[in-house]
Amino acid sequence: MTSEDEQQRARQGVLLAIGAYTMWGIAPIYFKQLAGVPALEILSHRVVWSFLLLALLLHFGRHWGSVRDVFRDKRKMVYLTSSAILIGFNWLLFIWAVNANHMLDASLGYYINPLINVLLGMLFLGERLRALQWVAVALAAGGVLIQLIAFGSVPLVAIGLACSFGFYGLLRKKVSVGAQTGLFVETLVLAPAALIYLLWIADSPSAHFTQNPITLNLLLFSAGIITTLPLLCFTGAATRLKLSTLGFFQYIGPSLMFLLAVLVYGEAFTVDKALTFVFIWGALIVFSFDGLRNNRRSKKALAK
Repeated sequence: MTSEDEQQRARQGVLLAIGAYTMWGIAPIYFKQLAGVPALEILSHRVVWSFLLLALLLHFGRHWGSVRDVFRDKRKMVYLTSSAILIGFNWLLFIWAVNANHMLDASLGYYINPLINVLLGMLFLGERLRALQWVAVALAAGGVLIQLIAFGSVPLVAIGLACSFGFYGLLRKKVSVGAQTGLFVETLVLAPAALIYLLWIADSPSAHFTQNPITLNLLLFSAGIITTLPLLCFTGAATRLKLSTLGFFQYIGPSLMFLLAVLVYGEAFTVDKALTFVFIWGALIVFSFDGLRNNRRSKKALAK
């Protein structure tokens, strides 16, 4: 591949990364349109329609072989069943947070997530933290402790989202399965419970499709696209960009959520939240600086 081709792929990767994280960042706008629908019902739609959409993509892409390989591997199935439960919990908590006016907490959770990933890498993958990474983690912990000690509150939603997504990423890293195949198996694991809930348990006004306005039904059916499209963009970006480069786009999502929460939906940016965010933002500045510095050192070492 020529350097011109590599540059073209890198440009495509940047656009795909921006697209993925932007879609994740503005996803709350979609869920706000479903504010009258119970969170568990929205989650069930998200699982069912994502499963059907991914089945179509796997069929037309002729990737059923990779699915069969997963089914034959008990270890992979155990990991993916566990990751399915984690991502289901993460989706449910996120949907609830958005529609219960806790979008700032959701934003905080996804800001904390990169730091949780670093800690999990140290605890479970034997990775060592550099000095500045320890500083970043300490700053983040300090922000949460100040909120706990000075204001008597704990950002449970933020911690729940960050930890569930962090452990989800850890399991997916260990199982080493393609994004489409992995998400298909995960939605397959969750689909029976989602269908049972939609067909026999859900009893809200929106549960009766024939009585819903067509716009509401279209919104519910779109849950699969809202879930799958950013993932496909992210996968495309990951194959075209270095992981260190991709990492710097991950703050787009929580930043957009933060702006939506404060400027569009009028969530109160209280003193306890402000202090916690300042500490987390400080931690992420240190974390990003360390990443850039380490990347430059690696390039210099390779050049020698």
